[in-house]
Amino acid sequence: MSKEVVAVLLLALGGFLIGGVYTTWKTAKFMAGLLGVAAVLAVGGAVVWLNG
Repeated sequence: MSKEVVAVLLLALGGFLIGGVYTTWKTAKFMAGLLGVAAVLAVGGAVVWLNG
């Protein structure tokens, strides 16, 4: 796979996880926090992947 495809997939995963944060925030704040951390890691990984 090319670098761009991996970065786009990581960004899509980050967006999916951010949607999970939005959905679970009112009912399970701890789980939303974990999803938020995972989203930040996915987006950060995409940025590092593109710059690397």
